[in-house]
Amino acid sequence: MSEQGGIAWKADSEDARQVSFSQSVDPRTTRPFGPRIWDTTPEDLSCILDLSGASRVVWAVLSPLARAAALSTVADALDASSNLLVELADRETALGTTRLSVELARSTYQLRMFASALRNGQLNPVELDRAAEGQPPAGHPEIRRIYVPLGVAAVFGASNFPFAFGACGGDVASGLAAGCCVVVKAHPSHPQTSQATADTIVRALASAGMPAGVYSLVFGVDAGRRLIQDDRVDVASFTGSPQGGLALWRLANERDRPIPFFGELGSVNPVVATPSGITHIQEFVSDYLDSLTLGAGQLCTNPGLLLVPRGLGVLEQVASQLQQRDVGPLLNENVLRRLEQHVAELLTIPNSEVVAAGREALGWHFPPTVITAPIEEAVQHLAILATECFGPVGLVVEYGELTEVREVISGMPGCLVGSLFASEEDDVSALVTLLAKVAGRVAWRQWPTGVAVTPSQHHGGPYPASTDSRQTSVGLHSVERFRRPLVLQGFPDVAALSVG
Repeated sequence: MSEQGGIAWKADSEDARQVSFSQSVDPRTTRPFGPRIWDTTPEDLSCILDLSGASRVVWAVLSPLARAAALSTVADALDASSNLLVELADRETALGTTRLSVELARSTYQLRMFASALRNGQLNPVELDRAAEGQPPAGHPEIRRIYVPLGVAAVFGASNFPFAFGACGGDVASGLAAGCCVVVKAHPSHPQTSQATADTIVRALASAGMPAGVYSLVFGVDAGRRLIQDDRVDVASFTGSPQGGLALWRLANERDRPIPFFGELGSVNPVVATPSGITHIQEFVSDYLDSLTLGAGQLCTNPGLLLVPRGLGVLEQVASQLQQRDVGPLLNENVLRRLEQHVAELLTIPNSEVVAAGREALGWHFPPTVITAPIEEAVQHLAILATECFGPVGLVVEYGELTEVREVISGMPGCLVGSLFASEEDDVSALVTLLAKVAGRVAWRQWPTGVAVTPSQHHGGPYPASTDSRQTSVGLHSVERFRRPLVLQGFPDVAALSVG
């Protein structure tokens, strides 16, 4: 069971039964609050999946304009409920109302972006090869390539984004836009937020005339495991830890009928600065610490590794500025214990040391911390160097020559983002090539945190950043995870247009 839940005896019409539940806990005080939310039973899950299966027939063949209207209705309803949802999410996550308001706005923006793309035809491409007379290969009937939804999608929400990667996140928006019915497995870190968000979405879809099973929410580890193993589920997505993601990936692939699975997992995002790429040391370090501590460091785009030239005084500035920094509490106790373990692993690199740490605070808190290690040791311990610290912890390594940097980057595992601070006069082609091999996105003179929600965005990367580097969880291309190509050969136009 999760760290924010338990097992209790619940009375029903016949007898008491042992059931599990999710319980909201305030990270600032570590005290539980609010009602228990009971985990979804196998019987209830089966009913939900039956309903999703029945609804998929309606939702999949709905016209793009009607589907767009439904998504817009959901976005409007979430905006109208924003005060309640943000207040709940802040109490459950301690991420702050400002951050959470922006995150909810990002979620509704995504829904409207997909709605717009449905209206203008961007999500409904048709490739047509006109019929050609003669014998193959030159001759052939008309070939029409379209895209159809995979069916019922299981979406596993993230702890650190209760909205944008949660019950109303990008996976939900892209799955619905693709024509899939979506079943969300709520994260135990914010059960009340997930339930309130889901209630808002269900009511909005009903008001738009959509069937009840287009969107559903389930709770509990056992329900999540059953969900991905159930043959009524056709595709799954996940955002979270490598351990959890790989466990689900295995379940998805061990089924009698394996299903597509996209997991966004761990990522140590390297940032490289050349000597001419740092013009103002104080500003550079301040921006680095802003990025490192954003959201208490609980971001998949956190700048986990910073490689800077020796002799510029970066470590001295870090030591000076970090002592004045504080951050909010972590999301839950599991995050704190895992972070403590990973920091201990980093400190096993020979001659590594803590440069400085920020101020202590109450709750599930870890002070913002920067560690350094000699470049020679870093090169020899790349496996440890690649340890993701999910929290306000970063590793700064000073180098003498860019050849040392290239050696480090070439040995790094896949990541979501690689950043490069250099001047236009620098010859960094080799570095860019190396970063491009390991990253899904390469940023020029920008910190990795902050993922712009644009049609062309790619939020994924080589393993372990994600389980499929070809796919993204942000942007219009994220719908590709939830649909497949279908070729219609020799069909008349009217018949072809009826397929969905």
